[in-house]
Amino acid sequence: MSTSLPMKLKKKVDMKIEEANELLKPGYLPFEAGYQRLDDGVLLVAARSSLLGCKGKMIDWWFSFIESTADYKRWHPTDHVYSAWEGVRGTGEYIGGTHLVHEYLAGPPMIYKLKINFRDPAEILDVSLFAGAGVSTAVHARIGMIDAPGFAGKMVHFVRDTPYGCEMRSRFWLGLFQENDIPNSVQSRKEIFPDEFGARLCQHCHEEMSILGTILPDLYAGHQK
Repeated sequence: MSTSLPMKLKKKVDMKIEEANELLKPGYLPFEAGYQRLDDGVLLVAARSSLLGCKGKMIDWWFSFIESTADYKRWHPTDHVYSAWEGVRGTGEYIGGTHLVHEYLAGPPMIYKLKINFRDPAEILDVSLFAGAGVSTAVHARIGMIDAPGFAGKMVHFVRDTPYGCEMRSRFWLGLFQENDIPNSVQSRKEIFPDEFGARLCQHCHEEMSILGTILPDLYAGHQK
C-alpha cells in the first residue's frame, strides 16, 4: 500500500452535507478526491473508486453480508483488525444495523474503534432522482467511536453502474456531533478531526474499495442460489 498520504486540496470547493444532492448531477464535481476543511470546521473527505465487474446490487449485498473479522480482513488485510455487528442483518437489510470495527487508517500507529450506524439514504439524498441520475445504490451511515456516546460524522458511498462495473464516490463529513455533549464548533471539529485524519481516511477508503473490487464479484457469485 502507498505510504504517501493524500494532499490537502488547495482550491476551496465547499460541499456541506445539506448539498449532498450535488452528487446527483451528471459527470463529476470539482472535488472528487482528497480532503478539505469547510468554513464551519467540518472536515470533508472525498474518494472515488472504480470497481471492475461489480454492480450496485453487489455493493448493497456486501454491506448486508460483512460481519466476521475474517471477512473484514479480506476487505483490507493490513488496516482491518476486528469486526462485529449489532442489529439488522441479512441481504438488503443492513439499514438500521451498526457495524463495530477496529481498524487502522493508512497503517499504524493508531487503531480506531468505530461504530458505523447505517441509515436510509433518503435522509440526505433525493432518492426519487436516483433512476434518472443513473444511481444504482447509495450507502449512508453515521460514524462514531465505540467507547463514546453518540456520533461524530456522516458518510455516503454513492454508486453508479458503468459498462465495466460500477464507480463509487464516497464522501465523509467529520465533525457533525449528535447525541453527545460535544459542541458543533470550529474549534472542537479541528481538535477532534485534525487534517491528518482526513488524509489517512482518504487513503484508507481508496485502498479498501479498490480491494473490494477484486474480491466482490467471485464472493457475490458464490453466495447466490
